[in-house]
Parts: sequence; structure tokens; C-alpha cells
Amino acid sequence: MNYSEITPYIRELAALSDGSNHIAPEMYAQHDVKRGLRDINGNGVIAGLTEVSRIKAKDKDAKGNEIPCEGQLYYRGINVRNIVKGFLDDDRPGFEETIYLLLFSKLPNKEELGQFCEQLSIYRSLPPSFVRDMILKAPGKDMMNMLSRCVLALYAYDENPDDISTANILRQCLQLIAEFPLLAVYGYQSFQHYHNNNSLFIHYPKKELNTAENLLYILREDGKYTPLEAKLLDLALVLHAEHGGGNNSTFTTHVVTSSGTDTYSAISAALGSLKGPRHGGANIKVMQMFDDMKATINTKDTAAVKDHLVKLLDKQAFDKAGLIYGMGHAVYSLSDPRADILRTYAKQLSEEKGMQEEFELYETVEKLTPEIIAEKRKMYKGVSANVDFYSGMVYKMLGLPYELFTPIFAVARIAGWSAHRMEEIQNAGKIIRPAYISVKQEGEYVSLDNR
Repeated sequence: MNYSEITPYIRELAALSDGSNHIAPEMYAQHDVKRGLRDINGNGVIAGLTEVSRIKAKDKDAKGNEIPCEGQLYYRGINVRNIVKGFLDDDRPGFEETIYLLLFSKLPNKEELGQFCEQLSIYRSLPPSFVRDMILKAPGKDMMNMLSRCVLALYAYDENPDDISTANILRQCLQLIAEFPLLAVYGYQSFQHYHNNNSLFIHYPKKELNTAENLLYILREDGKYTPLEAKLLDLALVLHAEHGGGNNSTFTTHVVTSSGTDTYSAISAALGSLKGPRHGGANIKVMQMFDDMKATINTKDTAAVKDHLVKLLDKQAFDKAGLIYGMGHAVYSLSDPRADILRTYAKQLSEEKGMQEEFELYETVEKLTPEIIAEKRKMYKGVSANVDFYSGMVYKMLGLPYELFTPIFAVARIAGWSAHRMEEIQNAGKIIRPAYISVKQEGEYVSLDNR
């Protein structure tokens, strides 16, 4: 039989399952259950403590009332805007410095940063025959699944995979941080060769290049990139490296780590979370939405753009989900600091790439959307562009394929996952075990002959 076929019998069972798993929405309020671990105002339920990072989206007025403020993001207590300004003013990359800060809660001096970069360079390789046996011999169509599969496979190459001492976990995390760009790009090249019949080439990383430079070098057939391209990819990695302890994939890291399992299992679980379109796949939806917009309307006509945005909200355009992708955030309202930073440098890259008109379209949508949502929605907390709004365009201008958008998110975010895994191991005394309320009525067991 066809392995992937949904047979008539499976459809019958699926219908049975649909009918037996429905919980009335009002029961959540009746039992005071915070759906999605959020309260009625959309704020996350406090599930733990962390020193790794913090998001600030509200201040208090003179009366003690919470009011929205310009969004701020802190890595180990340091404002990410200041981190970015620091390395850009020095005209140097910042991702490796950011990894060090997230892992060790301090900024490295020149000697420490140099030693750390050298260690990452040493780890920036894969076990003998790994590319051939685990990637080229088993090409996949989904890059996130490929990445997860490779991470789990690396467990078998580790002679001490289950030791959860700080030193061993740190060693594993540093190796994975260094290996992620290779796993992502080689997985994509395998896919292109075996599924799309394109020529296969494998570039080995260069010791003297940083993470962003190596990613561009091994991805491109000629290995070439401009300084601005490398700078902007490095910046994107910094801005995606961490985002509070409450995002879905980081919380997954904490939950799985609390069971005492190995690093490879914990990071693979986080990858499974990030793959979801409600999390790491959001920037792809932004790109697809803009592609559809350019194919549907005259995007130079502001009135036509505004009308199209209304149709998006009214579920009459694109995927009919009622969303303008890349606009709005669960926490930020006035601004997402990551989007603010990316916008400036995305504009510079658009000028280098001759894509000013497309960038202007993004600015138009960013300006019109809050006005339209304010008119269309009865409840309005404020809405602004989030990091996904501009990161997709940045990746497109860098010539990165859609298939690598989410894996590159993972290349950055494993820095935060690693910091949170180490924090959970060092501070947790209990396995994370939330409670669920059963709302099914009790019934009697009926013997098989009497059913």
C-alpha cells in the first residue's frame, strides 16, 4: 500500500477522534484555565525565573497603572540596542560576542573573545563521513526536520552523550552552535541536488571566517559575499539569538531539560517547536504574503495597498486567515526593538541590491496597518512591525532560499536555547509538570459482547 495514503478507514477513525475530543470553549473560563498559558489580557503565565534575557513592553504611570512603552530587549541585563551599537561602532561582527554573553553572563574582553571564537572554529566541523552517511544518503524535503534528524544522529557520535554535568553540556552546546550552519546548509544542498536535480557542491568552512561569513561562504557556489551582506546576516543572528524565557521553543527547552534528558534530545525538541508556522516559520508567511500582494495589485498605488490590507483582515485575500503577517506581537505593542534595528540596515541593503521599491512597499504596509487595525478591531492595544516583518526581506535580499529561513533562525536561537538549558540544569530541582483538569464525565466499562 501507499505509505502516505489516508485510507477510508483512517478517515472514519479521524472523524471518530474529532467527535470525541471537543472541549467547549466556555469550560476554560469556567475552570479558570489560561489557554495557551496566557491570561485574559494575553500576558504569559509566570512559569519560572531566568537571568538570560528580559522583554520590556510596559512602564507604570504616576498612579501605578501599566502603560505601553517602546519595546526593549535585554540580554543578561544589557539592552540589545547597546550591544548592537557597540559592535557596529567597532565595525566588527557581534554574534560570537552575543553567544558568550548569553552563556556566561558577562561581556568578553578581547582575549576571551578571541579564545572563544577559536574554540568555535575548532568545533565548526562534523564527524568523519557524517555528511555522506547522514545528509547525502538520506536527503529530506523539509530542512527543519533534516536539522532535527541530524542533531539526534550526533548523539551516536558522542562518546559521553548522557552526562549532564555543566562542563559536558557546555561542550555539547558549543559544538552544536558551531555545527548548526553546516547542518542547515548541507541539508539544503542535499535537497537541491536529489529532489530538484541541481548540481551538488559542498564547501568546508574556513577557520578565519565568523559564523555569518561561513554560512554565506558554504551556501554560495562561488563562496562570495559583500561586507554589508555579512554584516547584516550577523546582525540578524544577534537579534534572533534569544527572546525571553517564555517563547515556545525556549519553554520547550526548559521542559525537556527538566526531565534530565540529554542535550541532543532537548535541542531536537526545541527545533520541533521552532518549525511551527506560529513560531519560527512566521517570516516565510510574511514573504509569501508580499509575493501574493505584488502578484495581485498595483503596489505603487497606496489606495490599492490599503484596500488589500483591509481584505487581508476580512479574510478575503492571500490565505484568508484574517492576518497581516509580521505586524503585531504577543508582548510588544508600540515597537519591537529587533524590527527597529533591522529596518535601518535593511534599507541600506535594499540600496545595494537595487530593491528600494520593495523596501518602500514594506514601509507603506508598516505605516498603514496600525491605522487599519485601529479602524477594524474593537479591541486595540497597539500594533507594530515585529522582527519577522523585516527579517524575511533581509534574507531574500541576501539570496537565501525560503527553505533556509527557519533553519537560520535556529542557527541563531540555539545560543539562547543553550543558555536556558544550562540555567535549567543548574537551578531546577523538579521536573516541569503542569496540571490539566479532566472534564470528561465518568462512565461504566461495558464488556465487548455488550457494546
